[in-house]
Amino acid sequence: MERVKVSVIASAALVVTVGALAFPVWSYTDRSGTAQANMSAGMVNTQWGPLTASDRDLIVRVRLAGLWELPAAEQAMQRSSSKTVKEAADHLIVGHTDLDRRVRTVATQLGVEIPDEPNEQQKGWLRQMNAAQGNEYDRTWANLLRSAHGKILPAIGQVRNMTQNTLVRQLASDTNQTVLDHITMLEKTGQVDFDAIANGTI
Repeated sequence: MERVKVSVIASAALVVTVGALAFPVWSYTDRSGTAQANMSAGMVNTQWGPLTASDRDLIVRVRLAGLWELPAAEQAMQRSSSKTVKEAADHLIVGHTDLDRRVRTVATQLGVEIPDEPNEQQKGWLRQMNAAQGNEYDRTWANLLRSAHGKILPAIGQVRNMTQNTLVRQLASDTNQTVLDHITMLEKTGQVDFDAIANGTI
């Protein structure tokens, strides 16, 4: 009788343990903040496929990038005496002029509201550039832009991989190509502090 009681208790404990371990697995996708929860939030159907919160976020971020990087590039064409900085600035002007046209068209087609001015962080970066002088200007300019391009790259790849919306997928592809070109040109200036970028201090 004692053996049966012990066996029953052990079996019950095992069921409880397995249940506790299994619960986070099946419930995790319903938790706020997970990739699936973010992808499902605010999803709407369009003629080009479902539009998710992550899709809309990329559209807004592409627009924001152009709103501060275009004036930054135009400023560098005027203020920098470095040939490689001006070459990088020219690539930024060409790339973001084209991307901004594309993203505004996509936003209109999908009914996504986009900003008309840079956010506060981006305005702060522009102020840093404005305050820098001489060689410090080139370093500040190249590093702020290189850091910003590097940070958006993973988000572009994730949306490109997961979106079911054909307009957003093409925008992500175009943005990815442009960002990689800009990163390459910014690094060619010889002004990028890779240690600072790796350590997240820029």
